Order: sequence, then structure tokens, then C-alpha cells
Amino acid sequence: MKHNRQLVFLCSGSDCKGAGAKSIKKELKSELKSGSLKGRCKLIETKCLDMCKSAPVGIVENFFCKKTTSSQFINEIKKALNVQG
Repeated sequence: MKHNRQLVFLCSGSDCKGAGAKSIKKELKSELKSGSLKGRCKLIETKCLDMCKSAPVGIVENFFCKKTTSSQFINEIKKALNVQG
């Protein structure tokens, strides 16, 4: 059985954590457990992505989400997965 999941990367370096990566992670995990993204993607926390001036930083497909918020990041994931809502 083939199981396609979108890999989503979120920087967990100190600058990104200070700029809001913790809240992004918290909201994304809740969306992954019960929301429209359930079973559709996998969150991978990375070490520093060396883009500290653009913190917080995440990667969806081949797109870097710089100075992102949780809602922007989740919307970018939904757009990549063609999820409505």
C-alpha cells in the first residue's frame, strides 16, 4: 500500500524558536492530529537552516516560507496538498 505524505520542514534553531517557531509547531501538530491535514503530511523539525534573518523558516515542497506565521505556513501546506479550507 503506497502512502503519500508531504514532508514539511520547520527550523528549530534558537532564532526561529524566538521568532515563533514553537507556536507554529504547536498549531501545526494540532492540525495534523485532527484537522484537514490529518495523515496527509509529516512534520520534520530541523536544526538551524542558516536563514536566521528570515526567522521563523519552514520548507513546503521546494518553497521556503520566510518570516512566516502559523496560519501562513499551514495555508502553504494546504495549497501544496490541494486541501480546501
